Amino acid sequence: MRGGDVAERGAQILVLCGTWVGYEQPGCKGEQYVFEKGEYPRWDAWTNSRRSDCIVAFRPIKVDSQEHKIVLYENPSFAGKKIEITDDDVPSFHAHGYHEKVSSVRVQSGTWVAYHYPGYRGYQYLFEKGEFKDCAEFGAVLPQIQSVRRIRDMQYHPRGAFQPST
Repeated sequence: MRGGDVAERGAQILVLCGTWVGYEQPGCKGEQYVFEKGEYPRWDAWTNSRRSDCIVAFRPIKVDSQEHKIVLYENPSFAGKKIEITDDDVPSFHAHGYHEKVSSVRVQSGTWVAYHYPGYRGYQYLFEKGEFKDCAEFGAVLPQIQSVRRIRDMQYHPRGAFQPST
């Protein structure tokens, strides 16, 4: 990744390999931004949020599984209605019949990024394998997630298509 330790509004970010997460606060805290291989020429190319306009910390994301399974729960401590997603991206929970809030999450395998709004928009929340008993544990102020996608270990093919790494 190029762009230095700090990316501010107007800064260009170039990810040469791997997947990274950037944070708005030191110590990998605050709003999260997921960066996959590619170029992010402007601030609005890497965020849908208007809450923050800088990144002060980065860390690589470990993608340790080709299989993906996540369970999102309506209430804290894994209670209430749930939606279970296996090996699929979901651009809208509402379109899949899930109209509840998301207050707790269990990631059984894979690495995921969830979004505040449908269509992979709004605040981003990175989920790696583990349990998140309430929304504060995954960095959310409100228990609202409306779309989710997998982060896959992919290598960029010279002709422009993505190919799984071997």
